[in-house]
Amino acid sequence: MIQRFIELGEGYSDIYELIELTNANQHRLVHMLALHTKIDNKELTSLVVILKPTDPGKFQPLYICREGIPNPHFLPNKRYDLFVETANKYSKQISELSVKPSTIFYEKDLYYQYLIGILRLNHYLLPLQ
Repeated sequence: MIQRFIELGEGYSDIYELIELTNANQHRLVHMLALHTKIDNKELTSLVVILKPTDPGKFQPLYICREGIPNPHFLPNKRYDLFVETANKYSKQISELSVKPSTIFYEKDLYYQYLIGILRLNHYLLPLQ
């Protein structure tokens, strides 16, 4: 199975695309995540939507708006509220995790490998097969 992050942006206007992808793929929706981190003394959040793997193909997309939304626990904001509304619409809980920032990784691919490892350990993703 291939599990891959698909970055939509940092969560400014692309948050609307993330919401639309969720609405269009509601039958495949598995998890909705908020990954909290700190960059340059700013509390930020990445929003992630995990879909069921395709069949055939066994490709599992993880759509992400990376580190562009203020952490709602420190600064409530409309973009996060839209994500919460979408989760409620489909009776999903938003799982929250604290993670390292992408800025400490040499490449974005290494950051995404780190996140996939965390998500597998916490059973948000299936193990390698």
